[in-house]
Amino acid sequence: MEARIGSTVLRLVVGDITQQETEAIVNAANSSLMGGGGVDGAIHRAGGPRILEECKKIVAEIGSLPTGQAVITTGGNLKARYVIHTVGPVWSGGNRGEDELLRSAYRSSLSLAKEKGIRTLSFPSISTGAYRFPIERAAVIALQTVRDFIKEHGFFEEVRFVLFRQEDYEAYRRAWEKICAQEG
Repeated sequence: MEARIGSTVLRLVVGDITQQETEAIVNAANSSLMGGGGVDGAIHRAGGPRILEECKKIVAEIGSLPTGQAVITTGGNLKARYVIHTVGPVWSGGNRGEDELLRSAYRSSLSLAKEKGIRTLSFPSISTGAYRFPIERAAVIALQTVRDFIKEHGFFEEVRFVLFRQEDYEAYRRAWEKICAQEG
């Protein structure tokens, strides 16, 4: 699926985020930045040791990365030149600020990309794997946040959501249709 927001292309694809050829990819990291399972582990494995070395330096400087914030490293051996690491919220039933923390993870990533002059960016579905954020809810938050940021700032050529499974892609497609229908 492809849509235009001003001069920016918003694209939904099924695929492997480690194979994307955008300038940067976003990593759904944990606060230690030391790699882990899911997207985080896959990015660290595919990107090689340079990413982990830079993450260690960041943690030595700032400590663990707070939920909703983002930092940037090289892309190591990836096709992408950069990895933006952000920490999404762990789902605890929806009454602990999870929605706003998820919005913040996307906004922080977009702001950092813009600040660094990165014009093409790929996102995974943040927090919907091991952190158990309901994907239908997460997709609406993700897409609304990205759409609102682009409407306010323009700047990006392409923002891509790379969904690992067809079911995830369908959830994001339905969320986009819902957002478009609410706009009229």
